[in-house]
Amino acid sequence: MEVLIVGSGNMARGIGLRLVRGGHRVRIADREPDKAADLAAELGDSAAGEPLNNTAGAEVVVLATPYEGSKEVASMWAGELAGKTVVDICNPVDFATFDGLVTPAGRSAAEEIAAAAPGARVVKAFNTTFASRLANSTPLDVFIAGDDPDAKRTVSGLCLDADLRPIDVGGLKHAAALEAFQLLHMKVQDQIQGGWSTELAFKAA
Repeated sequence: MEVLIVGSGNMARGIGLRLVRGGHRVRIADREPDKAADLAAELGDSAAGEPLNNTAGAEVVVLATPYEGSKEVASMWAGELAGKTVVDICNPVDFATFDGLVTPAGRSAAEEIAAAAPGARVVKAFNTTFASRLANSTPLDVFIAGDDPDAKRTVSGLCLDADLRPIDVGGLKHAAALEAFQLLHMKVQDQIQGGWSTELAFKAA
């Protein structure tokens, strides 16, 4: 499967590594093409870097960008994303305080992104996994929320190929709970010293 990852940061790297290991073709798109090319070179022959131009040919688009950037890309590509599976991984945390989310009350980032690209089949996934754990071979749980069953099956298949266990939590409305959960997870990292994450559930199963 051909997957377009928007962004070239640590999460793009972690997800890209997993997908390449799982046998998928990965394209990295970034407003700074040199960064996309550098990450693609790190991922290997099954990856390519490109400017942030279009989604042509991609079956799945992963928005590995911060909340506002993901909304901007979804709006910019709203027509192109119609009918495509779009994976939102962001956590809309107020990074000034780490004490709340910046989304409108009662709305998740995933729902805001879906509203910006109303024809897209948006799935919330990967927001509860840390980039460092994605980048190695640790088995991880990936919580998935979405309203389109086929899109969730597609994302679940990618997870299984990447040695990840997908856990379907229900409709896209549950993305808000996943985002709130990860806010708390971030807040307690100094107390758990980088531990816990979601691989514990995987190991206990």
